[in-house]
Amino acid sequence: MTATDLPATPVAPAARRSSRRRSVNLLVGAILFGTILVIALVSLVWTPFPLEDTTGGRLSPPSLQNWAGTDRLGRDLFSQLMVGARLAMLVGFGSVLIAALLGITLGLVAATAGRWVDDALSSLLDIAIAFPTLLLAMLIVAWRGASLESATLAIGLAGSAVIARLTRVTATRVLAQDFITASRTSGTGSIRILFLHVLPNVWPTLVVPLALQFGGAVVAEASLSYLGLGSPPPNASWGRMLQEAQSTVLVAPTAAILPGILLVATIIGMNLLADGLRDIADPTTRSIR
Repeated sequence: MTATDLPATPVAPAARRSSRRRSVNLLVGAILFGTILVIALVSLVWTPFPLEDTTGGRLSPPSLQNWAGTDRLGRDLFSQLMVGARLAMLVGFGSVLIAALLGITLGLVAATAGRWVDDALSSLLDIAIAFPTLLLAMLIVAWRGASLESATLAIGLAGSAVIARLTRVTATRVLAQDFITASRTSGTGSIRILFLHVLPNVWPTLVVPLALQFGGAVVAEASLSYLGLGSPPPNASWGRMLQEAQSTVLVAPTAAILPGILLVATIIGMNLLADGLRDIADPTTRSIR
């Protein structure tokens, strides 16, 4: 009997089901989030009507002219939903970028610096994590004024503490490994070790928290807009659409239902997508195929 005659090693049914589930999560997440992202990108160059157009009639139902109907001022709801998707993507990506840059930097400093620096940063991070995100956002918005930039900055700063804490813990664990000791023995500098060994082992752990940060940023921006502290008119935000639609929800329910559906779809899509990407990036979670 030759090697080619030997039967193939069977894949465990549990491993096969787990692999299939991750593939489905990745696909569903990519479809949901990709759809919202495409809508946001299209809104940069085209919307059915300008946001200032009030010629559609008050509280009109969905029609061939106004695909999602109109609001109480006669503005096209579908155009507002498209622009709201753009604002959600800007706040989500912007706040995640701020949280990642600041959080990873602080986490690496805490992991590599001396004990007193680590203790000081850890105490500050504990305080920042305990501080309510929405309250911090409201303080920054009150200081800088209601705008998309203020909301993005506030949400990013609030999320950076969690990323910094997780980066510190993961980086400390990686720096204690034998291959790091071998790299230092061979003369590799600290900065090179961080970029060649620490960051590649840290970032798979940060994928899901950053995705949760993205979803939280979208919800936080909608909350600020609902309270009147988000991006000012004429920009359309899903949160402000919900606030404006609450008085007419029984007459024109689509004005309240559609922004809520898009909010939920964005958050679920990003979380499923990040979960699938985490499984791809982290070799310890890969199943035998």
